[in-house]
Amino acid sequence: MVVSEYVRNLGSDHEQVVPVTMFVAVLCLCLVIGHLLEENRCVNESIIAILIGCIAGTIILLLSKGKSSHILTFNEELFFIYLLPPIIFNAGFQVKKKQFFQNFLTIMSFGVIGVFISAIIITAGSWWLFPKLGFVGLTARDYVGWLVQKLDISRIDSRTALHVIGDFFYLFLASTALGITAGLVTSYVLKTLTFGRHSSVREIALMILMAYLSYILAELLQLSGILTVFFCGILMSHYAWHNLSENSRITTRHLFATMSFIAETFIFLFVGMDALDIEMWRMTKLSFGTSMSIYSTLILLILLGRAAFVFPLSVLSNHMNRRAKRTSVITFKHQIIIWWAGLMRGAVSIALAFKQFTYSGVTSDPINATMIIDTIVIVLFSTLVFGFLTKPLISYLIPHHETIKIGQRESSSPREDLNTPLISLEEPTTSNITRAKDSLSMLIERPVCTIHFYWRKFDDAYMRPIFGGPVTSQSEC
Repeated sequence: MVVSEYVRNLGSDHEQVVPVTMFVAVLCLCLVIGHLLEENRCVNESIIAILIGCIAGTIILLLSKGKSSHILTFNEELFFIYLLPPIIFNAGFQVKKKQFFQNFLTIMSFGVIGVFISAIIITAGSWWLFPKLGFVGLTARDYVGWLVQKLDISRIDSRTALHVIGDFFYLFLASTALGITAGLVTSYVLKTLTFGRHSSVREIALMILMAYLSYILAELLQLSGILTVFFCGILMSHYAWHNLSENSRITTRHLFATMSFIAETFIFLFVGMDALDIEMWRMTKLSFGTSMSIYSTLILLILLGRAAFVFPLSVLSNHMNRRAKRTSVITFKHQIIIWWAGLMRGAVSIALAFKQFTYSGVTSDPINATMIIDTIVIVLFSTLVFGFLTKPLISYLIPHHETIKIGQRESSSPREDLNTPLISLEEPTTSNITRAKDSLSMLIERPVCTIHFYWRKFDDAYMRPIFGGPVTSQSEC
């Protein structure tokens, strides 16, 4: 009796402290179980967090007698403002820049053209099939993607496509420019003021705050904070990181990875709990059979939408690589892996659904509640099923010994020597003209390789002396 009275008083006096304490405790449990299951290659951290979230949600649901499965209430602002930035920044900071930019055209074709193709297939398929399955009540804006929410759907004309493309390129270029600017400013300040002479804490704090500032500025300017902080991370790892003291270099890599890891675990843990949101389930008016038909339809549309661009764009990329005389190709096995690995839908989908169909995580509209439940089910299914099968699929298609052979073949493949300058003042005009023609033909035949080489020369001569970083000694593409 005394214990129950104490718990009741504790809950009333510390209304927010108790849920946060419980959530952090469950978060620690995720880390411990993840460590114990480290040897199991089929179960990753996200799957563990989701399963523990489901178990914790079930326990809370039983203790609350079916009233709630949440420790904390979902807030999309918490996700977009505090949890997402460290994940994206660390992805940019840890990215393998050489491989990323050498395959930049392929990555952009998948990320831009592929997104449009997939979005069109999923939108058109849902628009056509949902009413036939008995799910009605969605507006045209509910079907289209968040990229185009500002368009007037009732008045679509020939300028709409150009408007969408123009908005996309403006968003991409402006967001990228802001991230690059933030990274360069941070690098210049760290190099000029040499914070490390007095305090390594200040230089680490400056990197964290400048990265976060770039994300917030992008959101205030209605740009893409994800793109901004991603390219900010790339620039900081390329320049600013080299201006830190030795201890700070080690600290930053572990610190950024730790912040990203905690944020990811936090998100997937909440996704597991959110799957048992009894209030949302009660508001949905669809029968079990109709719901299962909708889930199956969405999964099939995602599979089809992904396949519609992965395989054709891979063939196009291989054709371009052969014309550029590059040995790297996307084999059919690699295409299957790319197609399968991209099927997983994460917490960003849930956050966008809450932002679109709820107000501060709450809704009284059955249609909106159904959309939230649909999103949660798709994220859970794709993460648990597709995610669980990803590692076995990769091991089956590309065994370990075959991966080693591919790495050895790529490392021993002949590379084009691009030391030849465009113009030499020590040689006659005819030699310079011939050299310029050869460089121009090389640029046309091997654009990515050639641009990468001349960028590296420009980077060594002008950028690194100003913003920091060692001068590269590589002379091959």
